[in-house]
Amino acid sequence: MSIGEFKNDKARERFHAVYGRLLDQLWTGPRETFDLPTSFGTTRVYRAGPPSPDPVVLLSGANGNSLMWHRYIAPLARRRTVIAVDTVGEPGASAQSAPLTGAEDGARWLEEVLAGMEATAAHLVGCSYGGWLALGHQIHRPGRTAALTLLEPAGFADPGRRFYTWLIAGGLAGLAPRAWRPWLSRRVGNSAILETELMELGRASIGFRRALPPARVFSDEELRRVRAPSLFLLGERSTLHDARQVADRVGALVPAAEVEIVPGAGHALPTDDPELVVARILRGAPA
Repeated sequence: MSIGEFKNDKARERFHAVYGRLLDQLWTGPRETFDLPTSFGTTRVYRAGPPSPDPVVLLSGANGNSLMWHRYIAPLARRRTVIAVDTVGEPGASAQSAPLTGAEDGARWLEEVLAGMEATAAHLVGCSYGGWLALGHQIHRPGRTAALTLLEPAGFADPGRRFYTWLIAGGLAGLAPRAWRPWLSRRVGNSAILETELMELGRASIGFRRALPPARVFSDEELRRVRAPSLFLLGERSTLHDARQVADRVGALVPAAEVEIVPGAGHALPTDDPELVVARILRGAPA
């Protein structure tokens, strides 16, 4: 299996120019930057707040990076130390050097990141693919996770035509003139296209070849191994899975889990209802 990388130097330079500018523009508060060595490559991590064994750790969805969380950093950092991670193998400031072949490798990578940041009781917050990585870590490398908040996590259904149609429609809508996007956002059910800066970063990442393993569906036996207190936040109108079916399955298999289906929200839950998501994260990770 290959590694995620830019197709050429020009694509890499174009992306990093946009990434660096938007990082300074969107992350306006204090931050520390770390480049952690792992078995799968150097991982870029940003921290807001002092060193802490129990930080809130933010993991983005596929094709995303730390900037996905730019609206979350300030409200979370007022209460907790916050760590935002550029997942290795995604377009960001991390540099992958070895392939990840499955959930076990993802768990090993995340374990090494948490160890590098001396986090022994982390509150993992994962969106979509990041939620799959967080769950995989809890299943295969338990011990450093005190709690989980999972936003529309992958790993409960194979993406189907409905999801890919939603994804493509959102991508095309993101290319439209800014004045059209509010209407298009309602039409395609994707509030993320209203994030102008992230749409710009997404266009800059077109030259990136992603090579991470697909988010395979977790087995019943794996889900029964999730012991950390967990909050599953699901969009009522999700195109990735049937939220009610996921809620029923989690309720039957994960005793420490709470499930909330957010009315009117879809797979773009972090931009559909950021105030609710911030409140739920802080409820699960009290100061």
